[in-house]
Amino acid sequence: MTDETCQWQGWRQATERALYGPGGFYLRPEGPAGHFRTSVHASPLFAAAVARLLGEVADELGTAEVDLVDVGAGRGELLTGVLAATEGRGLTVRAYAVERAARPAGLDPRIVWTDRPPRGARGLLFANEWLDNVPVDVAEADAEGTARYVEVRADGAERLGAPVSGPDAEWLARWWPLREPGARAEIGRPRDEAWAAAVASMAAGRAVAVDYAHVRASRPPFGSLTGFRAGREVPPVPDGGCDLTAHVALDACEAAVRPGSEAGQDPAVSGGRPGSGRGPDLAGSGGGPGVGGKPDPAGDGSRPGVAGGQDPAVSGGRPGAGGEPDPAGSGGRPPAYREPGPAGSGATELVSQREALGRLGVSGERPPLALASTDPAAYVRRLATAGEAAELTARGGLGDFLWLTRRIPG
Repeated sequence: MTDETCQWQGWRQATERALYGPGGFYLRPEGPAGHFRTSVHASPLFAAAVARLLGEVADELGTAEVDLVDVGAGRGELLTGVLAATEGRGLTVRAYAVERAARPAGLDPRIVWTDRPPRGARGLLFANEWLDNVPVDVAEADAEGTARYVEVRADGAERLGAPVSGPDAEWLARWWPLREPGARAEIGRPRDEAWAAAVASMAAGRAVAVDYAHVRASRPPFGSLTGFRAGREVPPVPDGGCDLTAHVALDACEAAVRPGSEAGQDPAVSGGRPGSGRGPDLAGSGGGPGVGGKPDPAGDGSRPGVAGGQDPAVSGGRPGAGGEPDPAGSGGRPPAYREPGPAGSGATELVSQREALGRLGVSGERPPLALASTDPAAYVRRLATAGEAAELTARGGLGDFLWLTRRIPG
């Protein structure tokens, strides 16, 4: 093997090193929030909504003691917000932060810090912008139409490598066929495996993945891999100096969870309180918990492959949740779908963040103008809240993120 050969790696291996290796981007002291905002950072309304969702799950399970597992926990911001929102509500929350970075100083001591989900959790597993940072390989069709792995150097230079083969080729054929020379795709198989492992760690409750995503009918023709640094979009260079992220094929992730793979049917799961056994090593699939969430650098929704977005200098704006037009060419999101599974296997739902948060009471509706006369202070407070809710549910922005929910019967 020559020195030149050693410089070239597939994108999955290069991303793993750049994000999670020694000195990797996600292991830096400033954390993800030092470079971009997610919905968690945009407004405390998001944590309050997750707290309400957790309460719903607790009611479904018939218990006042419930587990909350935050996969890709960043620096624990979401868990901190949810714990605050559930104070005094008669709900005992066992909080687990799943993250590969070190535990931040001063974090609420009630939060258990771990590098993998606990086995046998009964409650809510919530993965906000985690899957987009699970490293994946990139494929490109050559001049003859053969799908080949894209290899990359630390400086970002690329070349085509060997033909895609084995399970990766099967995944492409099923989920993202490359039909024209130059077409590119991110091979989402490691994300499918990571999501299936996360769901399998649960004994009962719900597992929710939130991300900017696409479905089979609306794949971006040239992929979506990009980089972010200090709130700006930059070329994806795997040198550890920027975030590396790509939209998620959430329909493929959903299909990876089949009857028999859920934790309720996993013989290694006791169904009791988690913590007695180690959960699945999500890092072992080539991915790792991280947090995405990248603002639109131009402030006009012009991020390549992304629909919408807002200027981070104004609102901490975010890219759209997929940015790919629907099959009708309207530029809208793919329609929501709900699939009840076979008896005992739970059910799956895929909806926009706008719909999901709306059900949880987050609305950007402005307060009645009459309130400004009768209670000006209350009017101002409700107006501010409406503005934050509007950002979380905005079309072309955070509202277009997709929520994939899997119910795990227990």
